[in-house]
Amino acid sequence: MMPSKQADVAIVGAGIVGLAHAYAAARRGYKVVLFERTNPAVGASIRNFGLIWPIGQPSGPLFQRALRSREIWRAISADAGFWCAASGSLHLAYHQDEQDVLAEFMETAPEARELCALLEPADVVAKSGAARPQGLRCALWSPAELNVDPRQAIRAITGWLERAYGVELRFGTTVNGIALPFIETLVERWRADWVFVSSGSDFETLYPQAFAASGITRCKLQMLRSVPQPGGWQLGPSLCAGLTLLHYGAFRHCASLAILRARFEREMPFYREHGIHVLLSQTALGELTIGDSHAYGQTHDPFESEAINQAILDYLASFAQAPTFAIAERWHGIYPIVPGQTELILQPEPGVTIVNGLGGAGMTLAFGLAEEILTAL
Repeated sequence: MMPSKQADVAIVGAGIVGLAHAYAAARRGYKVVLFERTNPAVGASIRNFGLIWPIGQPSGPLFQRALRSREIWRAISADAGFWCAASGSLHLAYHQDEQDVLAEFMETAPEARELCALLEPADVVAKSGAARPQGLRCALWSPAELNVDPRQAIRAITGWLERAYGVELRFGTTVNGIALPFIETLVERWRADWVFVSSGSDFETLYPQAFAASGITRCKLQMLRSVPQPGGWQLGPSLCAGLTLLHYGAFRHCASLAILRARFEREMPFYREHGIHVLLSQTALGELTIGDSHAYGQTHDPFESEAINQAILDYLASFAQAPTFAIAERWHGIYPIVPGQTELILQPEPGVTIVNGLGGAGMTLAFGLAEEILTAL
């Protein structure tokens, strides 16, 4: 018999969703143990832009959840001591159909209208030296977006939870079975009152039947990172352009989006086929993070496509400029998503809650979602 240890709350998975639930539980005074099968965590949570992106969420509960997450990020970054920049964002428009979507968005999204502004080209150039001025018609400015370096932030939050809240960390530890009140690993047995399973793209280890019935799948994305910019050059606001208007739910209600979509389908079929839209952000070390593409399915080719990477860089050059776009790193990430849903929440047995499938919005929504779930306990 393995010796039993005790916790109020056990978390399976130390990506951003698991960390958010560990924080929400620990700050309520619960004793928390956090299990992660790798050491350190190397999944989708460290392979993204590090952008907290409220502007991408539709008006209503999701937008409010994103703003709540934003405030938690700001508080945690100050306490844990990692870099977090209130960079804001610019959606740049170079075509009439892009300008029409932005104008309609400002007219029909009341929460965004209170926060954002539609800028003339001269005002865009004053705010961002990285935005290409040639052919620029306007831009949507949002001050809400934050930027962290996920490789730094995920590890910093983990250590801070241990120091500040006494969260017990079990890295390099796979949870082999859950039969409450017990949780078993290879070397330990824990007793817990509640368990949150946030296992990212691992659907096979725990509750595989529940995952199989949910319709959850995996999305592979390709990303790039530049060398540090010379001379301390700063990007300023994170940048994106017309393709991004097709990607995020915030713009989906706009009737004018159909004209823009038709143009991209006609003129840029490779981009649409591979789910490419392009964001540009910067790390504290001055590197530029660039991406990304989207491919959906349960199993993905382990190799990156250089044609996709080049398409990303070509589109980037149409709206952004920087001292150098010399690439230092290329990689892919894989995150879970449930088509048509913003998250997957299941209760496969009493006391166990699966929280997964936030898609590409984990950094933006996880902390707010965890607050909602822990409040309901």
